[in-house]
Amino acid sequence: FQKLRDDVLREIAPIQQTADAVSTLDALCALAETARLFRYCRPQLNDSLRLVIRDGRHPVLDQNLVEEKFVPNDTELDGDKVRMAIVTGPNMAGKSTYIRQVALLVLMAQIGSFVPAESAEIGLVDRIFTRVGASDDLARGQSTFMVEMNETANIIHNATERSLVVLDEIGRGTSTFDGLSIAWSVAEFLHDKIKARTLFATHYHELTKLAEDRKGVCNLNVAVREWNDQVIFLRKVVPGGADKSYGIQVARLAGLPKEILDRAKEILAHLEESSRQSAERKPRGKKSAKSMPESQKPQLDLL
Repeated sequence: FQKLRDDVLREIAPIQQTADAVSTLDALCALAETARLFRYCRPQLNDSLRLVIRDGRHPVLDQNLVEEKFVPNDTELDGDKVRMAIVTGPNMAGKSTYIRQVALLVLMAQIGSFVPAESAEIGLVDRIFTRVGASDDLARGQSTFMVEMNETANIIHNATERSLVVLDEIGRGTSTFDGLSIAWSVAEFLHDKIKARTLFATHYHELTKLAEDRKGVCNLNVAVREWNDQVIFLRKVVPGGADKSYGIQVARLAGLPKEILDRAKEILAHLEESSRQSAERKPRGKKSAKSMPESQKPQLDLL
């Protein structure tokens, strides 16, 4: 046995080189076989800032969904006319899946793999930045919001025009006004200063107003249908912004008691009516919005 060990040690360098070559070949064969089995396409890579994907699919969920068929979606950011997409839609509709899917396809293309889509044109990126999920860091004494802000700051300081930025629910870890203000200013900075290709998923529907002032911003939403006070998720990303989050309907799917849901509907109706009345109270004459009582200001007046 000792002699065998000594013989192996003398040949350790070529053994390691062979193992490295076999592992590389194994990975390449796996990518090739996956592309053949699941109809992947060969992406067109170039030095432009374009990101155009037709019928893109999530490489994992496309094969693992059991109860429903995965719905493919398009992506189009040309890096010039449109470089930021604000993605809105209900809870559980698929916003996070969509933006992560795009990041995965870009990564797969740049390692030399085919991608799950009908076609893909991808301008090379120098980095892929993501801010997704929600978790704290107890070991470092950081709250969920602090972790979120640290990761966002890292993106702001290091992203370039050639980067791909994927942001999911920026600002959700704090109050509505603070969270919306931070999300709005981060989106503005990424669009105006850094000019990175950006996918920004959010429940702050007010962010869809960015597209009115900035030609490089487009609005997307994940389509749903309402039926008998229930929401049906279509999983299709379509142009335009969403105006509802359907949180109560999703809470019903999670099993919250009817008493709580009915009370939530009452509160929601009251809040929406108060918001509508506040929005209708406009200052007269030369009075500015600053003269309005704070309790009467609509949310967007803060911006």
